[in-house]
Amino acid sequence: MAEDLSAVARFLYEAGTLKQTKRTGWWMAGVRDPESVAEHSWRTALLATIIAKLEGADPARAAFLAVWHDSQETRTGDVNHLGKKYASEADPRAVTDDQVAGMPEILASTVRELVAEYEAKESQEAICARDADKLECMIQGIEYKAQGYENAQRWIDNSRRRLTTKSADELADVVLATGSVDWLRAALGEKQS
Repeated sequence: MAEDLSAVARFLYEAGTLKQTKRTGWWMAGVRDPESVAEHSWRTALLATIIAKLEGADPARAAFLAVWHDSQETRTGDVNHLGKKYASEADPRAVTDDQVAGMPEILASTVRELVAEYEAKESQEAICARDADKLECMIQGIEYKAQGYENAQRWIDNSRRRLTTKSADELADVVLATGSVDWLRAALGEKQS
């Protein structure tokens, strides 16, 4: 390949820091070792696929948006809702511009377009990806609450309220009615309660 890929290599190492970057809002709920941004983004991408398919949107595009939705947090950290009250929010598009500087234009423009689409909140896929982000937070809250972190209820309620698509709304109702280990019972062939 004729193009210099060193900026891409640097970004791949940078992106890896999201595996250690904790989602800081959970500390306010008392969670001692909260999920990482990368863990959150993985399930968000799965949920974006599901919501988009149910909504008649492009599931691959929605998942693509979800994978990149928090990629700027390599530079800003995970600024939780309370933190945003005090710190001016960095524009994800500006952060992305810096992150992709020096990459081959075919890659840089793709990433810039993805982040701009997600932030614009206008395409059906972006709306599905944003709902996936909220639904993932709700599910994580349910799991933390099941582990004894009662303060996670606030995150469950707030995330549930912020859903906008019919499919995410319906899925949230079913998730709330399902136990966090019901999948295991079903896999073992046990009767569901």
